[in-house]
Amino acid sequence: MSVQTYLAYDYPALSVFWSMLVFFLWIMWFVLLFRVVMDIFRDDSMGGVAKAAWLVCVVVLPFLGVFVYLIARGKGMGRREVEQARAQQRAFDSYIRETARGGTSGADELTRLSEMKARGDITEDEFRKAKDMVFAAHGPSAAHGPSGGAPGGTGPESTGSGRSGTVSSTSPH
Repeated sequence: MSVQTYLAYDYPALSVFWSMLVFFLWIMWFVLLFRVVMDIFRDDSMGGVAKAAWLVCVVVLPFLGVFVYLIARGKGMGRREVEQARAQQRAFDSYIRETARGGTSGADELTRLSEMKARGDITEDEFRKAKDMVFAAHGPSAAHGPSGGAPGGTGPESTGSGRSGTVSSTSPH
């Protein structure tokens, strides 16, 4: 017999199955171990001493520590994971909404500046400078006088040919 045939007899299909099963369980053990460690750090209700004690228990006696942790705190693991997933989804949705909205509009910024001026947080000079910065950032509009393309003006803002690809929203009434 050749060596290859001998190896096939020495390692039958059932042994291959058991080896694959052991390897799979070994990988699953590490996944479970890392999930428990992540849950220990994720839990805000536990103090630092409790987290350190659980971590030492899981590191020093891994099998016993993980199984005791799962029995004692397993139900909370699922809740904490769901809470984290929902919080991440809310943050993502908020980011998408904010990005799609394009931030604050010039009108919102002018309203905020006007409120700050009314409360006395900024002076008239600071208000004018901030207002000019808002107009510079958001482009000219009819809201800031004849120099910025008021209705009926002759500048590029009133004709819609000022910037490439944009049309002014000012229209004579």
